[in-house]
Amino acid sequence: MVALIALLAAGCLQASASERASKSCEELCLQAVEAGLNLSEGPCLGVLLEQGLENWVCDVSHQPRTPADNMPYNQCSAFLRGEATHFVEVNENCSVFRTQ
Repeated sequence: MVALIALLAAGCLQASASERASKSCEELCLQAVEAGLNLSEGPCLGVLLEQGLENWVCDVSHQPRTPADNMPYNQCSAFLRGEATHFVEVNENCSVFRTQ
């Protein structure tokens, strides 16, 4: 019973982290747009710095994905190196369309 409760709690915490990461990534994207960053190539916007989200990155991708999205220079190096284990993908309009 304790293991089941722990498993359910872990799932709830992960969903919460996913929601927080999505919101943080959207905000980071909007800041990039305001700063004039060109999002058309699908750049990595960086590692999310909010406490508890250090292993999440924020990446701009096309929807649907294009070959440019798979180029290493357009992906977050922290994710490629295994330093981050989760990502949020937003489109050029800063709308989240994928988390993992």
